[in-house]
Amino acid sequence: MTRPNATEIIMTGPLMAYAADQLKARFTVHELWKAEDKAAFLREVGERVRGIAGGGHIRIDGALFDALPKLEMIANFGVGYDNVDATEAGKRGLVVSNTPDVLSDEVADLTIGLLLSTIRQLPQVDRYLREGKWLKGAYPLTTSLRKRSIGIVGLGRIGKAVAHRLEAFGVPIAYHGRSRQADVPYRYYPSLVEMAADVDTLVSVAPGGASTHHIINAEVFKALGPNGIVVNVGRGTVIDEKALIEALQNKTILSAGLDVFEDEPRVPAELIAIEHAVLLPHVGSASVHTREQMGQLVVDNLFSWFDGKGPLTPVPETPWTKA
Repeated sequence: MTRPNATEIIMTGPLMAYAADQLKARFTVHELWKAEDKAAFLREVGERVRGIAGGGHIRIDGALFDALPKLEMIANFGVGYDNVDATEAGKRGLVVSNTPDVLSDEVADLTIGLLLSTIRQLPQVDRYLREGKWLKGAYPLTTSLRKRSIGIVGLGRIGKAVAHRLEAFGVPIAYHGRSRQADVPYRYYPSLVEMAADVDTLVSVAPGGASTHHIINAEVFKALGPNGIVVNVGRGTVIDEKALIEALQNKTILSAGLDVFEDEPRVPAELIAIEHAVLLPHVGSASVHTREQMGQLVVDNLFSWFDGKGPLTPVPETPWTKA
């Protein structure tokens, strides 16, 4: 809906009504994902658009920036923003924000649930009962969290929240990242392969991007070994999906629990066919409570920017200092 004299923004994907309604009350909002001919749509409105509320699977990059010559601000829905070319945005003087902190606890809770579900095969056990198989005999014994050691890939906000929860289980915890962190008690490994060789469970919370692309690969799976389990709640591109499928099929590792994939929402049929893997449709932060908080931070970033106060949570590639 066009609002007279209102700032015009684009939403690249649907937001919860809680957030979308606030944006529509202040701005003229163009819903890009609904346009059948997006190029024609952008030619029609692009000259007037000053902001983006980013979400969904539409890539926000130089091609989109070219179509929006008056663009100033991109408020991304999610702590991860690999769908946004933030480096290019920075070169053009644009500001990108994300939604950190508000989803850390929710994703960490889901991570523990996915880890336990993978280790104890909870979805498979549920299906076993529903299919009437319990009447014919007990479900086979599973592996256990007992005596396992956990290696976390990416000890950021969410990684620390996961580690804090794992401490309650009394399991040894290690981590791999770009550098050692002085304020954490866990063992640091500069080499991911060396960490995989010393633990039997990897939990990846690493962000996407060129620096993490396929860092969990065939070499890592081999080091992890036949009792190894991989859980990924970060970004699908961190894992070499083809190598993972081969490792599961060949029993190079024991199992995997995945909430993210390389080409979402498309998941390889070969992966779906692996009965002992646990697969979730990227629901790490998918509760009403947390998604409302994330949406509110998108709204607050856009409101703050167009009130002349700057972004609340700018990403490192587009730092902003009030003049």
